[in-house]
Amino acid sequence: MKEACDYRIALAGNPNVGKSTLFNALTGLKQHTGNWTGKTVELCTGYYRMENSVFQLTDLPGAYSMSGFSAEEAVAEEYLCHRHPDCVIIVADTNTLERGLSYVLEILSQQKNAVLCLNMWDEAVRNGTEVDTDTLSLTLGIPVIKTCASRKRGLEQLKNTVMNICKNDSICIRNHRLFHNIPLHENDDSSFAAQLLANRSRQIVRKCVRYHKDTKRQSRIDKVLTSKLTGIPVMLLLLCLLFWITVVGANVPSEWLSNAFTVIKERLYALFDHLNAPDFITGIVVDGVYTTLSWVVAVMLPPMAIFFPLFSLIEDSGYLPRIAFNLDCFFSKCGAHGKQSLTMAMGIGCNACGVTGCRIIESPQERLIAILTNNIMPCNGRFPILIAMIMMLCSGTALDAGNALIVAVGLVLMIAGCVFVTLCLSKLLSSTAVKGIPSGFALELPPYRKPRIMKTIIRSLLDRTLFVLGRAVIVAAPAGAVIWLSANLYINHISLLQYVADFLDPYGRCIGLDGVIVLAFILGFPANETVIPIIIMSYLATGTLTDYAGYEELFRMLQAHGWTHLTVFCMIIMTVLHFPCSTTCLTIKKETGSLKWTLLSMLIPTAIGISLCAVVAFIYRLFA
Repeated sequence: MKEACDYRIALAGNPNVGKSTLFNALTGLKQHTGNWTGKTVELCTGYYRMENSVFQLTDLPGAYSMSGFSAEEAVAEEYLCHRHPDCVIIVADTNTLERGLSYVLEILSQQKNAVLCLNMWDEAVRNGTEVDTDTLSLTLGIPVIKTCASRKRGLEQLKNTVMNICKNDSICIRNHRLFHNIPLHENDDSSFAAQLLANRSRQIVRKCVRYHKDTKRQSRIDKVLTSKLTGIPVMLLLLCLLFWITVVGANVPSEWLSNAFTVIKERLYALFDHLNAPDFITGIVVDGVYTTLSWVVAVMLPPMAIFFPLFSLIEDSGYLPRIAFNLDCFFSKCGAHGKQSLTMAMGIGCNACGVTGCRIIESPQERLIAILTNNIMPCNGRFPILIAMIMMLCSGTALDAGNALIVAVGLVLMIAGCVFVTLCLSKLLSSTAVKGIPSGFALELPPYRKPRIMKTIIRSLLDRTLFVLGRAVIVAAPAGAVIWLSANLYINHISLLQYVADFLDPYGRCIGLDGVIVLAFILGFPANETVIPIIIMSYLATGTLTDYAGYEELFRMLQAHGWTHLTVFCMIIMTVLHFPCSTTCLTIKKETGSLKWTLLSMLIPTAIGISLCAVVAFIYRLFA
């Protein structure tokens, strides 16, 4: 289809109007979509066939104007003005038509062949919005098609219209007076151009749109969710609820998976014994690789399978940009970008995903700040360690609903602390190593929408949960082999693992930990989920990664090896503030293209964590 392309079609429009959803519906591809701006940050190309013709469809980044204010707008402007597509599908949200018409008018002043796609038509009907498409078509001089991309309605009519335009079979007569004197060049007065476009858009809407219901419901909701008084508390409560559901829901399936993997492990022992495999092969494969993989899957899969779908539902509802709005003033004062709060939220699920999401930040300096600080937000792989440590502080013996609430509150407080550290570090970086001029921040608050629950859950499980889990498994398998080898290679009856732990012990004691914990963090570089198993294996000298039957048994074992409240506090600090995992480091290297920034992203949180642990240990011992 690529070689036999007959026509090139561009898909343009404001951010968050459903372009990517329409792109997926037309081409059959699976580009990720979401109810917030900036999801599409680069060109995506697909193909579809209509009768005997092949159409190349390019999804342009969302833009508000042709002036190239941001990197996304510059890309869209360059494509529309210099690539000369055969037809432009201009996508507009029917619910916010007046805002989108300004960009429509700019495109039509430059493009000959175009069609206006009024997307989310069904939602507009429910909201009492009525658009006279015939009058709108005559006014703009282009075909106007009603669609609902998420339900694949109106697509055939859209494709037929595009084909007719490309073949010059049916093109409306353009009312050139509508576009007369629209200044679009660099030397023109941008404020005058914006005002002129806004006035003409308002005139068209008054002529073609009717509202039959109260359209101020979203404003009333936003007065609560984005208020200076209630915005932050509501955000914290919602985050607490999200963590509580994740903690409670993940406990039972995690136990089931652990038991299932234990049964499989016994079968593997029997199989290797039947095959007369050497003990070395059995140890490295079963006790090393398999045990590590089973821990990673049992610990990571249940929380991710709950957290990611819940997070996706919040994202699709339109609340995620409100979080960015609430935090924007704090980030701007620190020389960072308001969109960094969005990438931080993504980092709670997976830091590698959060780093990739930093592409939505236009300024290179502010994007680099977001990348360097993303690891400070604890990812899903560190939550099990934090949960265990909080439970140990609370002297809990079972993760019931009540203790889960304590854990959820503790996690929220940790997240708040991480946000504070991120803001401080962003301010430091913006003033020293990553200086730059702060960029403008045009944040659109999308309308609230009822999430498509089943589709969102399935998409989240496939695109996020299994994807992240797969990457963790890839790095955890060789890590298991290395861990087992270091625990079973002996010098003078002492394992290599114990030698290294003893060497690191004095340094660990200085920061409230011990050599085993420090070594566990180092060996846990491929996957944070292996830190606790490595600690247990080293303390018990079993030579294999060891599971524990419950929190009570784990706490007794840790206390028997000298753990105090100081150890737990410092363990929490180092769990949050240490170098990123290998997957995140590879992602940082890919996004920045620099080994220097990758190493700096490892050094910064580790140095902060060690410093905080040293201060906490000094104060604790001073008053103990």
